[in-house]
Amino acid sequence: MANVSIKFNGKEFLLSCDDGQEEHLEELLIQLNQKFNQLKNDLGNLGENKLLLITAVKIMDEYYETKKNIEQKRDELKELSNKFRELKSLVYDYRDKKEDEIKNLNEKHYNLKLEIENNQKSYEKLLDQTADEISTFLEKVNLEKLS
Repeated sequence: MANVSIKFNGKEFLLSCDDGQEEHLEELLIQLNQKFNQLKNDLGNLGENKLLLITAVKIMDEYYETKKNIEQKRDELKELSNKFRELKSLVYDYRDKKEDEIKNLNEKHYNLKLEIENNQKSYEKLLDQTADEISTFLEKVNLEKLS
């Protein structure tokens, strides 16, 4: 345990604290002394005990206001976190939907490409057959003219 000598309201006090906490204790007492002196200046000298009580009440009021604000911010953060999760879910759903649409479009594109290739082959075959038939017809016509 460490000992810290502090001055409060013009009086010296020796307080104990855990080792390494001396600086923190001094900072707390500086804040307490400022609150006490501010109230003493604002309200006048009402007596040390009453000023200490009012100081303690003020500090507790600030503590509970801070605690209330922290809880409110925690609730807001929780709400934002829930909205973020919801938004994230919507984004993933949208992405999955678009990936499915792209997959379907790629399949349709591939099938259309195959259909075009098959139609082109059929067209070429039809042209070849037609050319052969025309050739055969012309040969027959030429043979009939010769005979």
